[in-house]
This record gives sequence, structure tokens and C-alpha cells, in this order.
Amino acid sequence: MFTLDQINEIHDTHGKATTLPAYLNALREIGVQESVSFVTDGHTEHRGADGYVVSTPPAHQRFAIAEVSDRAMLAEALKVKDYVKMSKALADSGIETWIFDTHALTISYLDKAGNTLLEEDVSG
Repeated sequence: MFTLDQINEIHDTHGKATTLPAYLNALREIGVQESVSFVTDGHTEHRGADGYVVSTPPAHQRFAIAEVSDRAMLAEALKVKDYVKMSKALADSGIETWIFDTHALTISYLDKAGNTLLEEDVSG
């Protein structure tokens, strides 16, 4: 199974918006099926077969997730270049998680109720 060291190496090599397809393909090659990032503190669960999960530590201070989601605010949040500021803006827009699907090559933004507010094809 994959390790956090492998994931970190892939992130260091391909963890930019311009290399997102390569990032997801590299994660898939080591067995990651999806990566679920939690906006509240920035930790990510990388999930593989048979319930296997490798989690990262929190990446920033805790943010409260808005009770009501707002697609217009989500669109604005995604324009923010700084990761922590973007995370705060996503929380304010009601996004609780974003999910990378390494097979479909998509990223989905979900609210607290599990509703998908936006799904983007990142296959390039």
C-alpha cells in the first residue's frame, strides 16, 4: 500500500494547478483511489482499496464551515491563490470537503450535507 512519504513526494513534484492531471495519475499509480481534503483544518485522507487510508496532519488553523452553501462565493474562493486564504474562503462559502477522484480525474466540492456544488474535469 502507499505511504505518506510517497504522497508527499508526488505532491512536491506535481502539486500545482498546472500539473494536476499528472498529480492524480501519479496518486492512482500508487493505489490512491480518492483524496478527500477537509476544509476545516486542511488535513487530507488519501483512500485506497479495502478501506486503506493515509491521513496528512492539519495544514492550517481551524475554520468554521458556513451552514448555508453559496455557489457564487465558491467561484470567488477558487480564484484565491494563497492556500490558507482559499481554504478560509471555501469555508465561508459552505464547502466542507473537496475530493480528488484519481480514476475519473475530477475534483468535487461538497457542502456539509454532502451535496456537490461543483465538479470539475481536470483531465487536461
